[in-house]
Order: sequence, then C-alpha cells, then structure tokens
Amino acid sequence: MNNTRKISVAPMIDWTDRHCRYFHRLMSKSVELYTEMIVDKAVIHGDAENLLDADADKDNVVLQLGGSDPKELGQAVKTASEFGYAHINLNCGCPSDRVQSGTFGAVLMKDPLRVEECLVAMREASDAEISIKCRLGIDDQIVEETLPDFLLHVERSGVKKIIIHARKAWLKGLSPKENRDIPPLDYKLAEKMIGEFKNLEISINGGVASIDEADVLLQRGFASVMIGRAAYQRPYDILSKLDGREFSRDDIARSMVDYADAHMQKGGRLHQVTRHMMGLYHGQPNGKKWRQLLSENASKRDATAQIILDSMPHQ
Repeated sequence: MNNTRKISVAPMIDWTDRHCRYFHRLMSKSVELYTEMIVDKAVIHGDAENLLDADADKDNVVLQLGGSDPKELGQAVKTASEFGYAHINLNCGCPSDRVQSGTFGAVLMKDPLRVEECLVAMREASDAEISIKCRLGIDDQIVEETLPDFLLHVERSGVKKIIIHARKAWLKGLSPKENRDIPPLDYKLAEKMIGEFKNLEISINGGVASIDEADVLLQRGFASVMIGRAAYQRPYDILSKLDGREFSRDDIARSMVDYADAHMQKGGRLHQVTRHMMGLYHGQPNGKKWRQLLSENASKRDATAQIILDSMPHQ
C-alpha cells in the first residue's frame, strides 16, 4: 500500500458540506477535503462565521471560492485566512447556469487575464496557499491552444497548484449533470501540460472511480488525484484504503451517532447528516436496506440518532 499517495475529494455543490466532510474524515486523516464552492460575496456580506467556522482541522481542508472580481476575492481570502484556512482554491470549472450568470466558474476560462488578476489579488491578500481548479476549456475553444495560454496566465500570477478536470465544459447545450459525463476525458492533454509547465503542480480530476485508477494517474506524473462522485457514493471503498488503519463500516456508522446527536441538539435535523452516509455499505449484504431505512426514517420529525444504529446491516 502506498501511504504517500496524494488524494483529495472534489468540491461538490450540495454534497461536500460540513457533515459530509466530518464523515469522510473519519475514514481518512490524510485525504484532502474541499468545501462546497462558496461565493466571495457571501463571505464578505453574509454570515462568515457560519460559512467558514465548520472545520476543526482546517490544515487539510481546502476552501473553494467562486468569484470574478479581484478586489472581492482578495477580501474573501483575507477573511477566510482569519478563520484558519491555509489553502484556498478558485473555481474556474463549474458550468452551472447560476454560476455563469455571476460571470465565474468555467466561464472564466474565456478570460485568462482576469483569472490572473484574481489570483494575484488572492495571493496578495494573505499567506494562505492559493490554487485553482479548471476544465480543459469551454464550448468551441480549441483546447490544445487555449489551455496552454490559460496556464501561462496562472503561472504568471505566481500560483503553483492547479487541478484540471480533464473535460471540456459545454456552457451552451449541456446541463451541469451532463457536463460531468458527456464531454470526453482527455488525460493525455492534461499530462502534456506537466511537461510544458514545469513550475506548476498539476493535479487531475474527472472520471476516477478507484484508488487503483488514481495510482495509475499518479505514476503518469500528476501531483495529486482528485476523486469526486466515486468518493461520495462509495466512501468506504475509496477513503478507507488511504491510511492503512483497521476499522470497519460498522465502526464508522457508530462514530457518527454522537456527531449526529450533537447536531440535533443544536436544532439540526438527522437527515442533514445521514444523507451523506447512504453509500457507506455500498456493495455489501443489506446495503440497500441500510439506504432504505435511513431514507425512510431519518427525515421523520421525531427521528433520533439511534436510527443510525437501528439501520446498520450488522447490528
């Protein structure tokens, strides 16, 4: 087992919230976790403490920001660093309509100069490490030409770390869900960038479904591998392999009981926690029953954390 492999769980809107991150951290101390994308304006004008004070272990959690105004991104980075985030990532890959209307996310790949200005402002705002996540390109771009130009601007900003989702994003004609599957993967183009930009630490994202697949990509020279839906839908299969520790799915389920109980004592609902736990027994006997019981019972008004124990296949 390679205990030095560098693996992260991708930022996923509506999925990688603080409850999800707590659950994932139980299965691996070494995996790098990302927040959902948080819009810079929400950090500046909203409840920053509620948005940014969720993670006890911020050293291995990356805050992902969305935005396109250098001044506002710089201000959001300054605030976030005061809450202890040592690594902050700029989203240049999300293709959703809501993000496009805010002129950030994947649409920023049309304006690499603005991206450079945003990254410079973010770097100047604090000592936090700044990184960027992008696609190969968007729409009708000839990515063999536009991606190197985009990375040149990233390099000029002084940012060293970049995660490339190895697909185009089609902002016209495909939904965000379709953009996760339909545009073909092109690891080779991303790999070519490693040789052309030796000052950048290029990581890869997109379509990785197992640790074995991640290891192959690491051997091809990528600095790290980011895993998305597979890590969410089959968390134990992916994350339990990373640290060489011995613990079972049942151990993880039991460990979530106190956490869920504490959340509910603060006024939260059980299903806000358990919805992230559905894949814990993926592929196991009675795994479907586990999902069914949690789905049926955790959202009930009188639900308690005991439901987690009662739903376990091996109780």
